[in-house]
Amino acid sequence: MLYAILCYDSEEVVGAWSHETEAVVMDRLGAVQAKLAMQGRLGPVARLMPTTAATTVRKGTEPLVLDGPFAETKEQLLGFYVVDCANLEEAIAVASDLGRASGSAGAHEVRPLMLYRPGDVAAAS
Repeated sequence: MLYAILCYDSEEVVGAWSHETEAVVMDRLGAVQAKLAMQGRLGPVARLMPTTAATTVRKGTEPLVLDGPFAETKEQLLGFYVVDCANLEEAIAVASDLGRASGSAGAHEVRPLMLYRPGDVAAAS
């Protein structure tokens, strides 16, 4: 089954990392990604641009478009991984590896994915 591992952290803290710190963290995360890729379990990985580049579309009869994320949180969604795992426990283990590799605070939210394709709605497996 495919799981999304959503990476939350303080954008202010991560954005203030030196180039050296950023390089070390990305190397450690790259090692976790390489292991998953060699196992054929790594799907898309994305790092989001800062929330200052975000636009929010509020739901409603007439959508309301706002500059910025307007999230009511201390941590921001910084990026995500899509990983093929046998079960939730395995996905939690991957999220734990990513957390140790990043070496920062924050959290990794793990959610099973459902794929939506034209004419086909099914749980990803």
